[in-house]
Amino acid sequence: MCGRYASTRRPEDLVEEFEIAEAMVAAPLEPDWNVAPTKEVYAVVERPPSRESEEPPQRQLRVLTWGLVPSWAKDPSIGNRMINARMETVAEKPAYKRAFAKRRCLLPADGYFEWYPTSQKGKSGKPLKQPFFIRPQDGSTLAMAGLYEIWRDPTREEDDPARFRWTCTVITTDAEDTLGHIHDRMPLMVERDRWGQWLDPTASSDSLLDLLTPAAPGRLEAYAVSTRVSNVRNNGPDLVEPLPLEDVPDDVVQDVLR
Repeated sequence: MCGRYASTRRPEDLVEEFEIAEAMVAAPLEPDWNVAPTKEVYAVVERPPSRESEEPPQRQLRVLTWGLVPSWAKDPSIGNRMINARMETVAEKPAYKRAFAKRRCLLPADGYFEWYPTSQKGKSGKPLKQPFFIRPQDGSTLAMAGLYEIWRDPTREEDDPARFRWTCTVITTDAEDTLGHIHDRMPLMVERDRWGQWLDPTASSDSLLDLLTPAAPGRLEAYAVSTRVSNVRNNGPDLVEPLPLEDVPDDVVQDVLR
């Protein structure tokens, strides 16, 4: 799964990198080294200028809430459980099927976190977990494949600008071999030359899954980081700094970092 990631790019940098036509960002988000579900995140989408317009869809940068709420949901709290969509079932599962057909997005990230269970036990008797940060080796932006939905709040008036809630989810797949020993799932990346096809709301659903491929072995790097990232209240660039090898549990060094 993907339950935390880092996102520190400025909106103006994302506008340039993703060739955004319109930035629908009222106020820039603060750099976030510990993005967690229910937080606001940047998303790249393609939307028609308006319902009545015959102009082609425009590529936009928007701020969405992480945790997808389907348009048919009665309770928006369902989004707390819908932070990931499995590639294997995303085209058929009722919660994601509509969004997969028409509302796909890219979620820019510096990298993401996963936790590896160690042989050490905590007070509860459960294994202590060592967090890892996983990012592109070349320092580029990780364009994670995502879906978004627009949920209308029935309790709000027609003229209330907050009556629509924009939410998103990250699509995941089996982890490639060099990362699978840390966690068996990973977010799907969309390569730059496929961004346009993936975002196109008119694209045929039959061809979409072919655009989604796991990262090639060696494209991403993983290293141990401080357990401070495990607490969502902690934030800052120190969360993605490599942990000195002497501070990494011995079994993690032997099993993961050897």
